[in-house]
Amino acid sequence: MPNDLADLVASHLVAAARALTAEEPEKAYEHAKVARRFAGRIGVVREATGIAAYHAGQYAEALGDLRAARRITGSDEYLPIMADCERGLGRPERALDLVRSREAERLDRAGRIELAIVESGARRDLGQHDAAVITLQRVPELRDPQPKPWSARLAFAYADALADAGHEEAATDWFARAMAFDEDGETDAADRYAELTGGLIEDLEEDHDESAPEGGDILDDLLDDEEEDEEEIGDEDIAGTVEDEEDQTGIPGGDSSGDSSGEVVPAGEPADDNPADEDTPTPVSSSAAEEASGADETDRPSEKESGPSYGPAFIEPNFGDVLDDPEDSEDRVKRQS
Repeated sequence: MPNDLADLVASHLVAAARALTAEEPEKAYEHAKVARRFAGRIGVVREATGIAAYHAGQYAEALGDLRAARRITGSDEYLPIMADCERGLGRPERALDLVRSREAERLDRAGRIELAIVESGARRDLGQHDAAVITLQRVPELRDPQPKPWSARLAFAYADALADAGHEEAATDWFARAMAFDEDGETDAADRYAELTGGLIEDLEEDHDESAPEGGDILDDLLDDEEEDEEEIGDEDIAGTVEDEEDQTGIPGGDSSGDSSGEVVPAGEPADDNPADEDTPTPVSSSAAEEASGADETDRPSEKESGPSYGPAFIEPNFGDVLDDPEDSEDRVKRQS
C-alpha cells in the first residue's frame, strides 16, 4: 500500500476511534467505511469497521465485517460481539450456537465472561429468565469484590437478569454494586437503580422543598401582617371613638325602646337633632368595641353579648362598622358617673 494511501486509511481509523470515544457511533462508522473502501483486505481495518457498525446498531454489516476479519486474522477475539449481533438480528438460537462452539473454548477469561453475558441475554430473549440468572451465577468472577475491567458489565447483566426474573430486591442491590464498579458510566446502572428505588422522584421532591418557603415562615409573615393592621388603628383613634360613643349615649331624652329600626349611621356624620333618633349609637370599629368592653367584661351577662369572634390568627380581621348594644352603653355611663 502506498504511503499516502496508508496515511489516509490511518487518519480515518483514528477519526473513527475518536468518534466512538465521543459517543458518536454513526460518525465513527462513516470514517470506518472510508478506510474499508481503500483497505478492505486488511484485518485490522475490517475489525474496526465491524466494531463501529456494531456500536451504530448496524448488526448485519458488523457481523459481515467481523467474519471477514476472523478469516483474515484467524482470531476469535470478537466472537462475543458476533454472538451479540445475532441477538440484535433477532436470532438468539444462533447466538447460543456460537456460545457452544469450539472457538469459544479458545477465548481468554475476559472473552469467556463477555460470552456468558451474551448467553444470559439470549436466554432472556427466549423467555428463559431463570436460566439467564443461573448462567451468570456460574461465573466465579461475579462475586469478586476487586474491580476488574468486566466487573461493571457483569454486575449490570446479572442485575438485569434478576429484574426480568422478578427478583427486584436482589436486582436493586446488584445495580448498586454495578454503580460502584462503573466509574466511567459504561452501563445504565444508575438509571436502573433510580427506576427501582424511586431515587430520581425523591431528588426532585427535595429540590422542590428546598426552593419552596417553609410553612412556619408563611405563618409568621401572616401574623406580622395582622399585627401591622392592628397597629394602624392607634390608641388615639380608639380613645376618640370611645369618647364619641360616650357623648352620644349621654344625650338625655333617649329611650332604648324608641326608634330601633336598626339604621346604621355612617361614621363622621353629625347626630340628628330629632329626639327620636338621639338614641342611635355612633358606630365604632370592632377593635374599638373590644377595647371599650374589655374593662367591664365581668358585667357581661353571657358570652353572646361580647364582641365578635374572629377566625384563626393568620386570617386578616375585618374592621367593618358594627353597632354596640345600647344597654351596654348606658351601663358604662352610669359607672363613669
